[in-house]
Amino acid sequence: MSLYTSSAVQKAKQRRAHARPELSDEQKQEIKEAFELFDTDKDGCVDYHELKVAMRALGFDMKKAEVLKILRDHDKTGHSLMDFEDFVKIMSEKILARDPMEEIRRAFHLFDDDNTGKITLRNLRRVAKEIGDRLEDDELQAMIDEFDLDQDGEINEQEFFAIMTDDA
Repeated sequence: MSLYTSSAVQKAKQRRAHARPELSDEQKQEIKEAFELFDTDKDGCVDYHELKVAMRALGFDMKKAEVLKILRDHDKTGHSLMDFEDFVKIMSEKILARDPMEEIRRAFHLFDDDNTGKITLRNLRRVAKEIGDRLEDDELQAMIDEFDLDQDGEINEQEFFAIMTDDA
């Protein structure tokens, strides 16, 4: 391989390494659906309340002042409204800036509602019921047993991380 080719290969690798991350088609669809669902008057814009609820639906529970600032910064009409294009831009940036490990930690705490640091059969049963999944206790226990590395009958945060990152 010549020196020139080697240099070109290195530059191509660097460009790939520094390529801007992009949303998946599923994430783009979620943003679109959130906007359409919460644009309750179907005017192609969201007001403060619609924006706050749409952001929460996408996993961003923000304080009133933060939502108002976002709305002010992107209000083209002076009517405290945000159009779909700006909503997509803002939500794309927010989703791409998420820390995957923090997201997994938040998911763990949704299961661990009693703050024991473990996901128990009771926790799993509650979540299954909340999402309308009619699983029997033996099926739920089998899920726990499959990933319970320390064999204590519960899933701790480390085991949950392993499940969520496919290291289990």
